[in-house]
Amino acid sequence: MTMATILMSRVSTIFLLCISDLVSEQLRYSIPEEVERGTYVGNVAEDLGLKVWELASRKFLLISDYSKKYMEVNVENGFLFVNEEIDREQLCSKTAACPLSFQITLDNPLEMYPLEVEILDVNDNSPIFSRKEFYLQINELNAPGARIPLESARDLDVGTNTINTYQINPNEHFDMKVQTRRGGSKRAELVLKRYLDREQQSMFTLVLTAIDGGIPQRSGTARIIINVIDANDNAPVFDHETYRASTLENTVNGSLVLRVHATDIDEGTNAEVTYSFTHDVSQNIRDLFKLEPVSGEIRVRGVLDFEETNVYEFDVQAMNSAPPELSTLANVVIDVVDTNDNRPVLQLTMVSSAVREDASSGISIALISVTDRDSGEYGEVHCQIPENIPFKIEKSLKGKYKLITNGFLDHEITQLYNISISAWDGGFPPLSAMTFIVVSVIDVNDNSPSFTQSTYNVYLMENNAPGASIFAVSANDADLNQNAEITYSIVDNRQQEEIPSSAYFTINSKNGNIYALRSFDYERQKHFQVKAQAQDAGSPPLSSTAFVNIIILDQNDNAPIIVSPLTWNNSATVEVIPHSTHPGYLITKVIATDEDSGQNARLSYELLETTDPSLFTVGHLSGEIRATRAFSDQDIFAVRVVLCVKDNGQPSLSSSATISFIVMSNVTEKSFEQRDEPRHSEFFSACISLLFEDRRAPSYQRIAGKKTLILDLRVLCETVIREQDVIFCNHMRSGVNCG
Repeated sequence: MTMATILMSRVSTIFLLCISDLVSEQLRYSIPEEVERGTYVGNVAEDLGLKVWELASRKFLLISDYSKKYMEVNVENGFLFVNEEIDREQLCSKTAACPLSFQITLDNPLEMYPLEVEILDVNDNSPIFSRKEFYLQINELNAPGARIPLESARDLDVGTNTINTYQINPNEHFDMKVQTRRGGSKRAELVLKRYLDREQQSMFTLVLTAIDGGIPQRSGTARIIINVIDANDNAPVFDHETYRASTLENTVNGSLVLRVHATDIDEGTNAEVTYSFTHDVSQNIRDLFKLEPVSGEIRVRGVLDFEETNVYEFDVQAMNSAPPELSTLANVVIDVVDTNDNRPVLQLTMVSSAVREDASSGISIALISVTDRDSGEYGEVHCQIPENIPFKIEKSLKGKYKLITNGFLDHEITQLYNISISAWDGGFPPLSAMTFIVVSVIDVNDNSPSFTQSTYNVYLMENNAPGASIFAVSANDADLNQNAEITYSIVDNRQQEEIPSSAYFTINSKNGNIYALRSFDYERQKHFQVKAQAQDAGSPPLSSTAFVNIIILDQNDNAPIIVSPLTWNNSATVEVIPHSTHPGYLITKVIATDEDSGQNARLSYELLETTDPSLFTVGHLSGEIRATRAFSDQDIFAVRVVLCVKDNGQPSLSSSATISFIVMSNVTEKSFEQRDEPRHSEFFSACISLLFEDRRAPSYQRIAGKKTLILDLRVLCETVIREQDVIFCNHMRSGVNCG
């Protein structure tokens, strides 16, 4: 079993602490340093007597002041585990105890529990000396029992894992004596066992070993090279073995702290003493204090900080100047006195940065931790917030406060509170700190969405592409967040609409874009009305509606259709009586229709080709084909023209027909009178006009596109004209609905 496993087996203990009449359970665990990430520490839920599901529902928080997140709690099972590898030496240096302190908070109701994890030292550092070799000079006159101080080794571990003893290799002249200082540190001295004789042996080499008390033990070595010399045989002697003084942490540089003094019973140069720090005095102490080599005065040379270190202990060496420069040591202890030099520190843990305007008093907003690195009354901190706001601050534990609601909130009056929190300590003058908490007031869903217009008019060209966006409606909601999240939809009126609007159109629920699901035909339907609804995501949701009038615009998508004279395979035949013709004589009238409207249905006529250009002209807008001269007997042959009918759309569409004219040569004058042109033209035009006089009429729309029916009606009209039966045409108009 490893040492880490033995330390991990220690049972977690629970202590009950009573602070400010509030009883909370303090959890205390211990783990060895440098355990792996994810190592189990303890079951927080079980030790607090909580159900595991309460951790998430009560907003479990583990709060600490450390820059690293050393510990974490799995809210799914309540296990406390290591989240960062912990180096005790880096975290606590040489401090005997190394606790990690945390604060556990639970809501509903608000409860706080202190948690402490003691980091146990593991013997993971070996003792080391500052140098691999040390040189000593020992006078041959030194009597047995003389002690020569040796430089101490350093061990970053603490407690039993730090240096426990020193040893040297067995020899005839030297022994080792280990002294324990106040605080438990060890100091090694070399003890002379017998007189030295430089003439017999002038140099000794010893191996000094520093051994710690860990399991297993660790050690470090250095060589001691001793030169045996003659002469000065008395070492300086200090007035005191230990010098102790105190100084304020804000003492200015150059201030005198204390003076050490040593004397040497020798005379002359052998009695001249100089003072210096020993080799094992850290660089940090050398940066903070200056030792005058002649006077022995110790003065401040750096910035002292009580909160960092409140006591400094080191050794001062007194050495005479005559060979072999004998020396002795004295211990110096300097206590640092605390002053009020640290401001309070405010740390916030937000429980909720937003509160509903209908929230009751007593709702927790934030947890406030106030600390001051000073001690005593300098570290006593008071905390407050401004008056005349609907919030107050309550003290729960020492240095712990909570900010709660305390009054009426109204989103329409104040949407945001920037609350200042101030803290001051007990110094004179007191030092203070301030921070701010921003709390927003959540609006309840009391505003319906509002469209930018109650009615929208949208113009859409027919033959549109299905699925394309044709328009976008927009609504606004004065509420915030979810209450202002608007969803758009189309509302169908099943009772008033044969086919619901949603069969023709759809709307994007997020942005209000309206899309056409079909391609529309102006000739079939010219107008749609869509009822759009905007609904927020509040509870309960609120909504409003707007009407979108979609007006279909005509597109030139229908070519003209020639309805008179009657054509077959785009050809027609017209009989002409030659003796009745004269310049301007109306031979026939070409009548065409176009299902489009407006300019798209405005027609024009032109002759593309003719067998005899001298016989005919065509009215550009009327379609009337007239004779340009009287026909002679030579014009008894069949003549042909190709007529084109074009609309005025962009682009223009057209139709053409070939009209053959048969010149009748053996017709009597009587029959000529009976086939008089005005009657033929008037009746024929009247019937065709009746047939197509109103393309918007329901009867026309019922037969639109049904060419067979149109041809049948045209045959009837031709029959009427040939029969010269005006009464029948009128009857047909009333019964068949030519219009």
